[in-house]
Formats: sequence, C-alpha cells, structure tokens
Amino acid sequence: MPTPATAATTTPALASSLFSRCSPFAVPPLPPVVASSWSAVILAARAPIAQRRVSCQIAVSTDLSSSSAVEEEEQQAAAKIGKRVRVKVPLKVYHVQKAPELDLNGLEGVIKQYVGVWKGKRISANLPFKVEFQIDVEGQPRPVKFFAHLKEDEFEYLPSTD
Repeated sequence: MPTPATAATTTPALASSLFSRCSPFAVPPLPPVVASSWSAVILAARAPIAQRRVSCQIAVSTDLSSSSAVEEEEQQAAAKIGKRVRVKVPLKVYHVQKAPELDLNGLEGVIKQYVGVWKGKRISANLPFKVEFQIDVEGQPRPVKFFAHLKEDEFEYLPSTD
C-alpha cells in the first residue's frame, strides 16, 4: 500500500482515472490513500483539464414492447376516438375557472385523444383518454368547453346516434 508521500506522486494518474469513470454529477469518494494526504488532494484538484475528461454512455433505446402490440393498441384506441361517453363515477375537477369544483359524474363528452402511445412507443399514462366536455354556465353566452383526462373504467360508452 502506498504511503502518503508516494500517493502524492501517483495522484495525477489516479485522479484522471477517477474523473474519467464518473459522471460530472456523481463525485466518487476518494480512495483512503488520496484522502489521507492533503498534497494528493491538491494535486488531484490541479490535474490538467485534458486528464479530467468525462466519458458518459447512455442507453439510447430500451424497447420493451413489441411494435405489433403497440400498433394493435393504437388501432383499438383510434376506434374509440370520437365516441360519446358519460362519466359514471363521482369525479371532481378544479381546473375549470368558470365552474370551480365541478363534479363530472353524469356529464357527457367526446373522446378527443388517446395518450397511452406517443411517437409509436407505449408510455405509462395514468389517465390515457382525453375527453372534451361542454357545460352551460350562468352568465356565459356560449357553452364552456374544457378537457379532462380519464381512465376507461371511469366512463361508459353511449350508443351512437348516427
């Protein structure tokens, strides 16, 4: 095991190996030989910038779902877009400014978008259906439109009137 005196002479190489193996945000703990010697720490801090390059590698793709399953999910969701639905559970929303604390239970709306698949990849959307609602509010000449994201078990499909 090197002594503090010999650690001071080997620190630049040790420091460069430490800097090249870590990300810029995760600073590794110094080995006991370097941590016990102030001169080694000073030399590590003064290592040339060329020796402090950081090498980062990331996984570009982690495609865990098969493309056929995603395509099938998109096709099933596309068939549901435009369908009329009625909310069947007590559900309050607070984001409609003209109707604060609005209960959606019993309101009818139209499915506008499915957000469970994005750019051909499945994402973990907790509330994947974007539904548009219109309500009449006192003092407003037109119905107020707003959107709410819902799960499929929170609404029921209404028969089409076509």
